[in-house]
Amino acid sequence: MLAFLGGTGPEGKGLAIRLALAGENVIIGSRDAQRAADAAQELSALVMGTVGSGDISGTDNLSAAEQSDTAFLTVPYEAQRPMLEQLASPLAGKVVVNVIAPMRFERGKGAIAVPVEAGSAAEESQLLLPNSAVVAAFQNVSAEELQEPQKSMEGDVVVCSDNGDAKTLVMSLAEKIPSLRPVDGGSLANSKYVEQLTPLLVNINRIYKVHSGVRIVGV
Repeated sequence: MLAFLGGTGPEGKGLAIRLALAGENVIIGSRDAQRAADAAQELSALVMGTVGSGDISGTDNLSAAEQSDTAFLTVPYEAQRPMLEQLASPLAGKVVVNVIAPMRFERGKGAIAVPVEAGSAAEESQLLLPNSAVVAAFQNVSAEELQEPQKSMEGDVVVCSDNGDAKTLVMSLAEKIPSLRPVDGGSLANSKYVEQLTPLLVNINRIYKVHSGVRIVGV
């Protein structure tokens, strides 16, 4: 079972529907269980009738974390610490996928990366979840395009972790989304470089009115 904690936003719903279409059973988590249930119902309607699709359900973040085998962190960065301080126990022994890219918006400049004392949001989450295997991935994938199941995705998913087995698992999940390619990004320390690309892509998107991504050539 894949849980999307704070999964009622664009990134959570987008990844959830893509992986459900690939046959994974997913559960949407939220601080508000009813909001999660409503999101799950919305996504279920989109995959209805698709052969081989997984089940989609919704509940509160705690219950979602308890039921999951692998959990995705899809909340804004400022919500990461308070959420994980409550969920460290149910996430122990599990793979936790951090898709968060800390950033803020400034008038006249656009999106700006937010410095993180631990180095990156992913590294901070590993400190908060010492008994989990944290993997950083999907930060540079368009949330808008993820929510359009009929649209073929383009780009690479850079996957960083200090746990080889967890990294392999997440790379296999990325491969289930058509046209996305996982790329081994090395240790979790490298996640800060991936996270900091996201504000640049957001600004490029605003200039060109597109949904840009990342492609690693020569690999």
